[in-house]
Amino acid sequence: MNGFRYKFYTDLVESNRMDEKPFLEFDIPEMKDIQIEELKKFHKSYFDIEKIISSASELKYTNEIKTLLNSELKSPSEDFIRYFTQRVYPRKITQNVLLQFSDLVRKSIQQVSSEMITHVLKSAIDKENEASKHKEEEVPGASEENDNVKERVMQTTEEEMEAFFIIKSILRTEVEPNRIGYRDALTYFVVLLDDNNRRTICRLYFNASKKYIGIFDPNRKEVKYDIRTLDDIYNLSDLLKLTAQSYLALN
Repeated sequence: MNGFRYKFYTDLVESNRMDEKPFLEFDIPEMKDIQIEELKKFHKSYFDIEKIISSASELKYTNEIKTLLNSELKSPSEDFIRYFTQRVYPRKITQNVLLQFSDLVRKSIQQVSSEMITHVLKSAIDKENEASKHKEEEVPGASEENDNVKERVMQTTEEEMEAFFIIKSILRTEVEPNRIGYRDALTYFVVLLDDNNRRTICRLYFNASKKYIGIFDPNRKEVKYDIRTLDDIYNLSDLLKLTAQSYLALN
C-alpha cells in the first residue's frame, strides 16, 4: 500500500525553494477524518489558495508537535523527564533521581492515558444505557422484568467495569474498540470479541477476596493469573493481545 501515500509541500517563494517537510501527508487506505477535511480544500468547489496557504504552516507545525508528543509519550527523553521532575521534586536533581522519576513519569503517562480512555468509554456506555432505559420504558412491563433479571444475575461492580476499560484500552492497538464487549454472570465477568462466546478473550474473577483474570490462550485453554491491583492487568498486555490476534487470524 506504500504506493498510495501522498505528501503536500509548501513552496517557499521568498527563498526560491521547496519546504523540506510536508504540511499534509496521508495513506489512502488509512485516511483520517481530519485529513479528509483538509483535502476538501483542494476541490474546485472549495478551492481558495489564500486559505490553503494560511493553514499550511499551521498544519505543518501541528504535525511536528504531534510527532514529538507521540515520541515523548512512548519513550520519554531525559529533558522531558527533567521538566516534570523539576516541578515536583524540591531537592537537587541527580542522575539517580532522574532514573527514579523515569519510571514514575512513564507510569503516570500510562495511567493518565488509561483514565482518559476510561472516561470516554464510560460516557459512551452511559449514553447507551440511558437510550436502552428509555426504550424499555416504551414497552409495558419490560423494565420491571429486566430489573428482576438483573437483580438475580447481574452483579457488575465498578471494579469490573474499570478492569474492562483497561483491557479495552490495551486491545485498541489490535482491534477496533467497538468490537470489544462484555457480559456478566454470577461467578465471573467475561470480555468478548464481537459479542461472541466462542471468542472469549478473558474472564475476571473478582467476587472472592483473591482476584484472578483467566486469559484464553490460542488453543482456547483458560489460564488464570493472580492480580493484586487493577494495574497488574497491564503486565498481561502481551497475552491479551495474543488472544485477540488469534481470533482475528480466523477472519
